[in-house]
Amino acid sequence: MLLFGGKKLPELGKGMGEGLRGFKEGMKGITGNDDAAAAEEARKKDMEAKAYAEAKAAADARLAAEQKAAADRQEVARS
Repeated sequence: MLLFGGKKLPELGKGMGEGLRGFKEGMKGITGNDDAAAAEEARKKDMEAKAYAEAKAAADARLAAEQKAAADRQEVARS
């Protein structure tokens, strides 16, 4: 988190999820178990979307808290 910052964390998670999804789709063609794999893939997509939304909300909340703290520090410094 320190290397990329709070804004990039959701984007990195999304990119990793898309990469894994692509890899799994490629492997699905090899295994041949399409019906069960399709249902599992849909479930995983829903879970990934939910996790992404939660991570983005957490990052946004943290950013807002950091901005508020910085504004408070500036206000105290002016006083």
